[in-house]
Amino acid sequence: MTVEYIRYRIDEARATAFEEAYARAAESLAGAEQCVDYELARCTEEPDHYVLRIRWTSTEDHLQGFRKGEHFAAFFAEIKPYVADIEEMRHYEPTPVAGPGGVNPTLYAWAGGAEALERLFARFYRHVDADPLLAPLFADKKPDHARHVAAWLGEVFGGPRAYSTGHGGHRGMVTHHLGRGITEPQRRRWVALLLDTADEVGLPADPEFRAVLAYYLEWGTRMAVLYAGPNPPPAPESPMPRWDWGLTPPYRG
Repeated sequence: MTVEYIRYRIDEARATAFEEAYARAAESLAGAEQCVDYELARCTEEPDHYVLRIRWTSTEDHLQGFRKGEHFAAFFAEIKPYVADIEEMRHYEPTPVAGPGGVNPTLYAWAGGAEALERLFARFYRHVDADPLLAPLFADKKPDHARHVAAWLGEVFGGPRAYSTGHGGHRGMVTHHLGRGITEPQRRRWVALLLDTADEVGLPADPEFRAVLAYYLEWGTRMAVLYAGPNPPPAPESPMPRWDWGLTPPYRG
């Protein structure tokens, strides 16, 4: 991933035309497979200053892919009148210093924190023990299994790094599923039972939270089936997945 910043100085008389030109040029960015996202911002203190931020899959993909691809000609035709107004055009590599601010609570906090998630999974695994389809899959689980799964979901939802520091992180979770032979009916039952249990223990029922929870459970259980199958991919040495309001792990096909 690379971030390109292009800084413009555009006088007030041309500002509207400039923004309209970039609105048209943005159609080319939206169609380019090398473009992750983009944003044009205008300075509040000095309105003649603009910054265009474009995230590309890589610097090479931008320079060799987009600029030599099918979308560049239409893009450049729109912004060409403003090339002379560019004050800076550089690529930047993101650092690990990044994260959300405090304007919105994390999913972890919204759910009720560690106490709520531990209550959820304690009740859930009591149901699992009585479920004919799921009980055989978890017959050898350890007494602290529910607490570990609560720590996993807590970290994924923005809480403390308890699973990373104490249980092996993403690779550790993947390893626990190797060779388990999870079936599709078992996966579906796991999801349905957990959502029912979320109602039982009183997790927030607002549509926004429940939509993210259901989205995560679909993703997580399908990953579990993948790694539990006969030909699993290599266990990844990757960071923990992170889910937030409108934020999910990136996917590379």
